Amino acid sequence: MPYFHHFDDGAGNREPPMKRYETFADQIAELIREGVLAPGERVPSVRQASRQYGISHSTVFQAYYLLEDRGLIVARSRSGYYVREQARRVLHEPRMTPSRQESADVAVSELVFSVLDSLQDPDTVPFGSAFPSPELFPLARLARSMARGLREMNDNEVLRDMTAGDADLRRQIVLRYTLKGMPLPPEELVITSGAMEALNLGLQCVTEPGDLVAIESPAFYASLQILERLKLRAVEIPVHPREGVDLDVLADSLARLPIKACWFMSHLQNPLGASLDDDRKRALYALIKRHRVPLIEDDAYAELHFGTTPPKPVKQFDDEGLVIHCGSFSKSLAPGYRVGWVAAGRFAEAISRLKLMTTISPSVPAQAAIADYLQYGGYDRHLRRLRHALETQQGRMLTAAAQHFPAETRATRPAGGYFLWFELPERVDSLRLFHLAREHGISLAPGPIFSATQGFRHCLRLSYGHPWTPRSEAAMATLGELIDTF
Repeated sequence: MPYFHHFDDGAGNREPPMKRYETFADQIAELIREGVLAPGERVPSVRQASRQYGISHSTVFQAYYLLEDRGLIVARSRSGYYVREQARRVLHEPRMTPSRQESADVAVSELVFSVLDSLQDPDTVPFGSAFPSPELFPLARLARSMARGLREMNDNEVLRDMTAGDADLRRQIVLRYTLKGMPLPPEELVITSGAMEALNLGLQCVTEPGDLVAIESPAFYASLQILERLKLRAVEIPVHPREGVDLDVLADSLARLPIKACWFMSHLQNPLGASLDDDRKRALYALIKRHRVPLIEDDAYAELHFGTTPPKPVKQFDDEGLVIHCGSFSKSLAPGYRVGWVAAGRFAEAISRLKLMTTISPSVPAQAAIADYLQYGGYDRHLRRLRHALETQQGRMLTAAAQHFPAETRATRPAGGYFLWFELPERVDSLRLFHLAREHGISLAPGPIFSATQGFRHCLRLSYGHPWTPRSEAAMATLGELIDTF
C-alpha cells in the first residue's frame, strides 16, 4: 500500500496528507529517476496499476496526468503511457581527474562580480542566476505570515531572542531536524542572516588568516570569495559529478597538510549537484574525526531533492560536535528574507559571540514570518510543488542542450537542486563565451569562477531555476551557435 505523509508542527497542527494520486505519481517518478523505468519504456497500464497498487482507475489517471505535466511521461494514442525520451542522445557525465593537492591563494572576486553584474538587466535570460525564480515561492502567503507574526510578537521576547533567534522559528527548525531522525539540542542552534553568515561565522570560528581550508573543486564561488576575504588558503579536493568529494584525495591531503577546516556540500553540491550517499558521509565523518578537523557543512539545498526520501547530512553521524551544519530558507522558501541557521555543535557558544559582535540579529519580521509559515502555511506542500517544477525544468534544459550543444558535450544530471554543469569541448573558452552570451542577453556562470586556480576553462554552470519558456529554448539554441564558433 502507498505511504501517506503527514507533517505535525508540534503544536497539534497537521498538514493534510498527500493525496493518493500524488503519492502514486511520486512512486512512478522514483522508478523513472532510478532507471527502473527507462526512457521510451511503457509504464504500467491503468488497469494493471489499479490492480497492483490497490487504487482506483481515476486515481491512476490523475497521477499520470500529473506526471505528464511534469514532463516525465507521454501518452500515445491507443497504446498507453510511456517514459518520455528527454533527448535523442544522452549527454554523458563530466569527467573528474583526481590529483595530489597543494594549497593555493584565492582571487576570484572580480570574475564573480562580472557574473553577478550580468544579472542586473531584467531582460537577461538568467541561466547564470544563483537563485530560483521568485514565481516558484509563496511570497504573498509569507507576507500574510509576517503580518500575523508581527501582531502576535511580544516586545520582551524580541530583545531576549535577538542573538540566538526567534524562539518559535528555532522550535520549528529543531522539529524538522527531529523528524529527520536527528534530535538537536535547541542551544546548539543559532539563527543567522542567511546561510552565508552561518558559513562565514563557522569559518571564522575555527581558522586564522593564512590557515589551510579543504574545499571542493569545483566549488561554490561564494566559498572562494569568503576564503579570499579572510586571507585563507584553499586546498582543492576534486568532486565526482555524481558521488561527491573524492575521499581518497581528502585523506591524503589531511595526512600531508596542516588543514584547519573542511568546507563541503554533502548533498546537491553547487555547481555539480553531486551527493554523497550515507556510506560516504559516514566515511567523511570518520576522516575528519580521526584528524580532529571541523567540517563546515553547507546544506543550503537540502530541501530541493527530487526523491521522496529526504537525505540526511553528515551531521547525522556527528557524535563529537565537529560538524557545523548550515542551512537556509533562501533557496527553498523565502529568497530575500535572508534567514538561515547554524547547528554549530561544540562551536555554538563561540559562533553566538561572533554573531553578537557583527550583525547581532537577522530581521525580526522575517524570522516571525517564516516561523508562522512553517507552523501554519503548508511548507511541505509547497516543497512538493517546488521540487516537481524544478525536475520538469531540468528535463527541459537537458533536452535543449542535447539538441543544440556539440556532440562532445557532457552534463550532470543531479537528483535535485536547479543547476547543471556542462563540460564543453576543450577548444571552448567559457570566459569568452560568457561575454559573447551577454551580448545576446544571456547570462551564464563560466567554470573559472568555481576554482581557486581558475580552472575548468571549458566548463560552465547553467541554472534551470526559472520556468521554462520559448525564450529559454531560444537562448539554449543561441548558446549552441556561439559554442560552435570556437
